[in-house]
Amino acid sequence: MPAPSTTARLAFADGTVFRGRSVGAEGTVGGEAVFNTGMSGYQEVLTDPSYRGQVVTMTYPEIGNYGVSVEDMESGRAQVAGFVMRQCCDVPSNFRATESLPDFLKRSGIVAIDGVDTRAITRKLRVAGAMNALLTTRDLSDAELLAQVRALPSMSGLDLASGAGTREVYTWDQASSAKTFGQELPTVALPRQPHVVAIDFGIKRNILRLLAASGFRVTVVPATHAAADILALKPDGVFLSNGPGDPAAVTAGIATITALIQTDVPVFGICLGHQLLALAYGAKTYKLKFGHRGANHPIKRLADGAVEIASHNHGFAVDPQSLPAGVRMSHLNLNDATCAGIEHETRAQFSVQYHPEASPGPTDPLYLFERFRASIVKRMG
Repeated sequence: MPAPSTTARLAFADGTVFRGRSVGAEGTVGGEAVFNTGMSGYQEVLTDPSYRGQVVTMTYPEIGNYGVSVEDMESGRAQVAGFVMRQCCDVPSNFRATESLPDFLKRSGIVAIDGVDTRAITRKLRVAGAMNALLTTRDLSDAELLAQVRALPSMSGLDLASGAGTREVYTWDQASSAKTFGQELPTVALPRQPHVVAIDFGIKRNILRLLAASGFRVTVVPATHAAADILALKPDGVFLSNGPGDPAAVTAGIATITALIQTDVPVFGICLGHQLLALAYGAKTYKLKFGHRGANHPIKRLADGAVEIASHNHGFAVDPQSLPAGVRMSHLNLNDATCAGIEHETRAQFSVQYHPEASPGPTDPLYLFERFRASIVKRMG
């Protein structure tokens, strides 16, 4: 039987209020309400910096059955604003688990609720679009909740990325392996170890593991690092990470990338990094109705028509009609025909909207890390 707990309420900006059980920390939090369709990977969702400022609903009805493990952390702490489930498992069954999901939520200060109709919430967001929500365990009237949720700022225009990542420069050398990730990346003999500088807009740890597994010496720098400081590190390649918020609001990052793409250093971007690269080219981004968040989205590679299944987490997209001459769309989302990747026609600069590093998700797009390495090897001669 679930452990006794306090009541929690989830209020949406349209006036709807859901009541359920508090399974996390006590308090009141608000943010953009979104849903994730993954059947597993809830810990990676909770700790992905791209979910900053968002109240995440998991569509799968049973969450927490395999507990929480240190190895599945995608950053140093939980990142979501709030967490919503149909049923949260109090007693996990998994030899890897170090604690239960409710214990992790409470220890991490994440307000969470279960016992609510997550199908109704998902339908609401699909029909009406992403909207703000407030999650609370406090003794507030419904009228007070609605007043507070309607006062929350829109996600559009918010620069959440500049403060989502590291504030200090650091190196990363922990690599993923076939045993832990399920696929061995090929190796290439080089006269020296290539150096990649990763700009941290809210980077996931498995991205860093795969960069290390690709044979790179990895240096991670803050999102506010200037182009001159990055080039002073003598990178053989620059990686643009994922992250939260509105890409158009990350003006410092766009300025940095605009300077970097004038050089011959290969550039690879993922998710927010993809959007920022497009903006640096002079293209435009726009807000999706309810975004893409899950581990099974079909992507078509336009070069050869191959289809890959990939993990997604984004609420904005690049307008392919706004791409300048010399830059083309490389990948297409088959669910809604949105732009899922771009590439420069003559320079080693490319990006994808989805997450090839998975965690959680399939490993179909791992070839992109090899493509990045091949462009660096070519430049090294």
